[in-house]
Amino acid sequence: MTTTMPPNTALTVRLRDGRTLGYAEYGDPAGKPVFFFHGFPGSRLEAAMGHDAAVKHGGHLISIDRPGYGLSDFKPGRTLLDWPEDVTELAAALGIDRFGVAGVSGGGPYVAVCAYAIPQRLTGAYIISGGGPFDAPGATDGMSRQNRILFWLGRHAPWLGGLVIREEARAAQKGKLIDQYAKSMSEPDRAILRQPEIRAIFLADAREAFRQGARGGIHELRVLHSRPWGFRLEDITMPVHLWQGTADKNVPLSMGRYQASAIPNCKATFYEGEGHLLIVTHIDEIAAIMAG
Repeated sequence: MTTTMPPNTALTVRLRDGRTLGYAEYGDPAGKPVFFFHGFPGSRLEAAMGHDAAVKHGGHLISIDRPGYGLSDFKPGRTLLDWPEDVTELAAALGIDRFGVAGVSGGGPYVAVCAYAIPQRLTGAYIISGGGPFDAPGATDGMSRQNRILFWLGRHAPWLGGLVIREEARAAQKGKLIDQYAKSMSEPDRAILRQPEIRAIFLADAREAFRQGARGGIHELRVLHSRPWGFRLEDITMPVHLWQGTADKNVPLSMGRYQASAIPNCKATFYEGEGHLLIVTHIDEIAAIMAG
């Protein structure tokens, strides 16, 4: 029997190196644990949109702020390969032995690195509209001009990319960032963002992402999108679920197709004519698979 207890959204744990890691819990506290990785930029509050579906299907979402976002301390020099250790430390603190990992958009690469590095700890890996490697052939084909410029700056002019992230941080605190993002998104996504309850979640998420300022986002732009990931998708040994919209302009279809072909056991679902926000439109079926 599931519970309807309200989410715990401002939790922290102290890691071995002294850093604070922030997280939130959604869904059924007694359900199947799945660690949720937010987008770029983003925060633990993003998983709020999955709360009701997780309760319905018996899933326990544990949504983590990456270093420099929300309640999590910044970690200088961090790379993608550092992330699984943070996840397993949190799991140990919560007394969780095995768990799933799910990531949306910029959280997708963090699912991939966990599937690569700690498959023995995972019950499942779920990539939802997840970004792929930028050094893959045609990686940005179909991507919005706004995103192509940002990620080009991250690779070739990181100080200018940093200025863009700082401006995003200011816009987030003024409640304007979601409208800025919507301008370069597909029409299906813009329609979703006009829904008051969804808009409210994303506004809160954007503000929380930049609670500490822009440093976390700047570092992630430079590390995640300007350097190789440090591992090959072809070396992932466990099954991975992937969901992708064919009209996604944030993470284009080219990235979804590449990941589906590179990961040896990838169970990919492509939604014709749908955009980036599959975590809203298909949360019920995704939650059912994650909790299954």
